[in-house]
Amino acid sequence: MREHVIVTDLGYGDAGKGTVVDWLCAQEPVQAVVRFNGGGQAAHNVVLPDGRHHTFAQFGAGTFRGVPTHLSRFTIVDPLALASEAANLARLGVPDPFGLLTVDRDALLATPYHVAAGRARELARGEKRHGSCGMGVGETVAYALGHPALAPTVGDCEQPVRLAHKLHALRRELEAAWWTAGPVTGQMTVPPVEDCVAAYRAFAERVPLTDSAFVDALLREGPVVFEGAQGVLLDEWHGFHPYTTWSTTTFANALDLLGGASAMRLGVLRSYTPRHGPGPLVTEDRTLETAERHNGTGLWQGPFRVGHFDAVAHRYALAVAGGADALALTHLDVPVSRMCVSYDIGELPVGATGDLDGQARLTERLLGARPRYVDGVDDWPGAVADALGVPVFLGSWGPTSTDKRRLNSVIAPERV
Repeated sequence: MREHVIVTDLGYGDAGKGTVVDWLCAQEPVQAVVRFNGGGQAAHNVVLPDGRHHTFAQFGAGTFRGVPTHLSRFTIVDPLALASEAANLARLGVPDPFGLLTVDRDALLATPYHVAAGRARELARGEKRHGSCGMGVGETVAYALGHPALAPTVGDCEQPVRLAHKLHALRRELEAAWWTAGPVTGQMTVPPVEDCVAAYRAFAERVPLTDSAFVDALLREGPVVFEGAQGVLLDEWHGFHPYTTWSTTTFANALDLLGGASAMRLGVLRSYTPRHGPGPLVTEDRTLETAERHNGTGLWQGPFRVGHFDAVAHRYALAVAGGADALALTHLDVPVSRMCVSYDIGELPVGATGDLDGQARLTERLLGARPRYVDGVDDWPGAVADALGVPVFLGSWGPTSTDKRRLNSVIAPERV
């Protein structure tokens, strides 16, 4: 691998970004994996040929290969969850997980108070739940938008007095959400501010914190893999509102971090289209047998759902993401043969960024859309390339790096 690569899911998430990043890091030396959106709600499964398995949340999916992780300013950082993840990686044989981690000081800090408030609000929605992961990511972003001067950042972990002031203000503001959601959620146990300050200060002493120039230095030193979270169809602006994430899931944040440097934009898809929790899934088929290894019903997200490959939805994802240079197609070992090539409502229009009312109207149309299929697909890489107009660069027939094969040589990626 001689160039930077941006790995983004062109569906609703769960397409296999983690296993693709692991494969990229196994090919040739990679300088770092840079996370460029989302936070502790990510769930990127990596299985090694020796059977070891880890679901990566905040650490990059190249960690088993010894590739460092950088959490950029676009990520939501949860130090307590990071400590738990690091402990599991150590049990799996990674000698010093925190020694492979750097974090941008400007990244927002997710706290137990955000988590409790976010869960309370989701429970209060009842049957209208959005499918939150219950990790406080959306609550963290919402609080920062409403209280920009008081939103805790990773850099505040180096300044205990300043951090304590922000955490006290945060707790006072969000306690109202816990109680208004009902008496049960109002009694959620959260640690005192003093305990959070001590834990976050220890985190800042253990992990190098950086400024914006750090990524520029990484890019000069060698190839970097940018690892996205969630999927483009869940994008905060272009996803199907309100069943979305509070994060930009397209290539945009990575392109910003690249600062004009070139990279291959690699979109990841399954040979069928999955999603977690509520929201549109036009091709859903509850009889579809996919033998999921690492997905199931989540306490907060809700059930794991599957449908036939939805070329219409993925074309929409490509359009709102500005296109891709190549695709990685996973789960080719699953015996599926049906592809949705059109809807009875036509192609999906790309609305104006920020028009959430327009996206909500699009969601309502999707909930009543009917798919039109072609059956008998046996050459999935060829069929997907034809349906989406993008070459399939990598095929995956299983969970490990040895189950993958390069399919097409993608030369001279579009300069961005």
